[in-house]
Amino acid sequence: MSDQTDKSSNKRKVGEVDQANLFEAPSVPEQIRMVEAILFASSAPVTVNELKSRMPQGSDPESALSELKLHYRTRGVNLVKVGDGWAIRTSADLSFLMRKETVETRKLSRAAVETLAIIAYHQPVTRLEIEEIRGVGVSKGTVDLLLEMDWIKFGRRKMTPGRPITFVVTQHFLDHFGLESAKDLPGLRELKSAGLLESTIPNMKDSVADMNKEDADLSDNTDQPELFVE
Repeated sequence: MSDQTDKSSNKRKVGEVDQANLFEAPSVPEQIRMVEAILFASSAPVTVNELKSRMPQGSDPESALSELKLHYRTRGVNLVKVGDGWAIRTSADLSFLMRKETVETRKLSRAAVETLAIIAYHQPVTRLEIEEIRGVGVSKGTVDLLLEMDWIKFGRRKMTPGRPITFVVTQHFLDHFGLESAKDLPGLRELKSAGLLESTIPNMKDSVADMNKEDADLSDNTDQPELFVE
């Protein structure tokens, strides 16, 4: 009788241990593999909260991300932070190998580039503020185009008369240019030293007619625009 009691007791202990193991977090190497798999399969940056929701209870994706970032530091791809999310991207020094994969259809118009730049550097910014900086009106076609490309989005309303809506850049914009946040945008001095900006900025009002013509052409063109071409 005693032997049977001991056997049943041992069986219960084994069962309890097995049931407890079901709720144990995976090992650290296994968590790293899970995070790596999720990032590779995702077409967009993944946040820590999204990783936690997909991984078993008790997992620590933040530690796994730190290990992966260190692991990929000298590899052909790197783990980078984009906004609030994380993504695996081609190393910057190897980007030239990807140029043949880029399909170019059309560059953004000057009006669209200027509008996008103003939003990126002055966000959150209203349409009126954009027009004051450019010195010329902003056409609906330009704003609609940038919204359709998912490079800008509507921000919060300003606490001013009329409660005008503002515009801000999106995570898709940051991801395309490899930026963690808009704070990482180059300054005017950096742009000038790189030859990407003239030393003297021309008067916007002197070219109002040209800009309006570009806006009109943009509104009439239904082709899908291409992103900035390096």
